[in-house]
Amino acid sequence: MLTAPDSARRSGAGLVWAVAVAAYVAAVFHRGSLGVTAVDAAHRFEVNASALATFSVAQLAVYAAMQVPVGVLLDRFGSRLLLIAGGALMVAGQLCFALATDVPLAIAGRVLIGLGDAMTFISVLRIVALWFPGRRYPMMTQLTGTLGQLGAILGALPLVALLHWAGWTSAFLTAAAVGASVLLMVVVAVRDTPGGPPPAGATPTLTDVRRELLAAWAAPGTRLGLWTHFVTQFSGAVFALLWGYPFLVQGQGLSPTAAASLLTLMTAAMLLMGPVVAHLCARHPFHRSVLVFAITGATAAVWAVVLAWPGRAPAWLLVVLVLVLAVNGPGSLIGFDYARSFNPVNRIGSATGVVNVGGFVASIVLVLAVGLVLDLATPAGQTTPDLTAFRWAFAVQYVLWALGAVQVLRYRNAARRELAARAPAATPT
Repeated sequence: MLTAPDSARRSGAGLVWAVAVAAYVAAVFHRGSLGVTAVDAAHRFEVNASALATFSVAQLAVYAAMQVPVGVLLDRFGSRLLLIAGGALMVAGQLCFALATDVPLAIAGRVLIGLGDAMTFISVLRIVALWFPGRRYPMMTQLTGTLGQLGAILGALPLVALLHWAGWTSAFLTAAAVGASVLLMVVVAVRDTPGGPPPAGATPTLTDVRRELLAAWAAPGTRLGLWTHFVTQFSGAVFALLWGYPFLVQGQGLSPTAAASLLTLMTAAMLLMGPVVAHLCARHPFHRSVLVFAITGATAAVWAVVLAWPGRAPAWLLVVLVLVLAVNGPGSLIGFDYARSFNPVNRIGSATGVVNVGGFVASIVLVLAVGLVLDLATPAGQTTPDLTAFRWAFAVQYVLWALGAVQVLRYRNAARRELAARAPAATPT
């Protein structure tokens, strides 16, 4: 016979999760709305490519910087309030971007979007942790991250078409309206726990916050999750968000249509690979780190072939590259599975926030490093980088892969020692 909490969990979990995922889809849509309109943005604000890149860097930097504070707030106030606050901030950001005619207001809009985006994904993961049994967490986490990428697909062509048909202000006002609609759905449908709202606790002091963060950080599994996220995410993320299109068009000589098709293929493949990675994690929980190393090694190996290929790479090799990069996003979500495995429920927000910093810090470093190397390696007198410049620039990735792989190995061993001390037969890393 089902208890009341069990009945509530079964009847409401699907709806709550679906609406929370819709909020994440909207966040991905808002996050990527600059990328698909970058050319128009450069004309509207009369800036060059370097200045335009600061819009994205500001947004990503705020996102990364807010992960730990948001994790603390999540443990205190729950997912519902943070999803509402995050949705409202992103709507405000799109309104700023729609009405902006100068750079400061435009950057302010992207910062607001970064703030709201920072509150969304880890809030949805906390809902998964509280509404679904632990054995389903890897699959539900992968589905959440994978379905969120629909925001990138649904927001690309429709937003560009609307921009060219109705103009800048109307397009981004429409984006704000879409965000407001999803926000209303969150207000109506999302609840923190199956049994209703959790009892409000005392407002944590700075000492309490510091103690919880230190406890989350002290767990080797949390740091294993952070470095897993770090080493698996950055290559695919930077390729999709900024440097992949210039590499394919300017470096590899593809047409804009062909380059866009490869990026679309990458996103579609990511949707398919998420459940595969989740299935492997659920079926082989004691060997998740093996999957992390396999994804990282495959990505580095394919990049090595592409960068070492004499002249421009053949089409089949570029297809292989984007298919391998498509696994990076699902692979990075393994880090959140570690956060859940090694922390109690009351610390999931803090631990998840710590993990989520890893990949975005690596992505920011790589975005800036590739731009710097491209500037240095482009021959004097050329207005665009050549293939040699791109080869040197993307070679920077190997420094980040080496650092991340060493740290994953280090904290995997530490996590295994901790688990062996508690239960010698269990080493789920």
